[in-house]
Amino acid sequence: MPRKRINAEDSVPEIQRSVQINKQISKTIMQKEKITPVLFGALVIAASLAAYFYMQLVQLNKNPQALAQKEAQQVIEKVSRLIVLPEGEIPTIATVSDPEKLKDQAFFSKAQKGDRVLIYTTAKKAILYSPTADKIVEVAPLNIGEAGTQPAPKE
Repeated sequence: MPRKRINAEDSVPEIQRSVQINKQISKTIMQKEKITPVLFGALVIAASLAAYFYMQLVQLNKNPQALAQKEAQQVIEKVSRLIVLPEGEIPTIATVSDPEKLKDQAFFSKAQKGDRVLIYTTAKKAILYSPTADKIVEVAPLNIGEAGTQPAPKE
């Protein structure tokens, strides 16, 4: 059988196809190499966030009052920027949940859902604060248990 002689000009298209295939394979490998670090980074971020929120949950379970105390402190700080608060007393803080039930009371006439009431029993002062408007809505003297403080008349 006679051997066919390979001419360099005949093999150029085959070499070009081979080079193109190699380039495509290289591109695919490079793309995978770029995707892998991105996926790894996303996994690390997700794991970090999960660990952070788990630690927050553990701390909250250890001391459930800590969140309420922190929130109360934030409200006191915000209100203290707007008005001088009584010193040496920690207020009782309540949240207005249904302003419709309180509309008949003058102090709550302008109250909205979510407003906070700071009650200072020693200073006998109540402050209605709106966190959404960041304003003091109302300030009033506090009259707790004063109706029964008068002595009974003698017969």
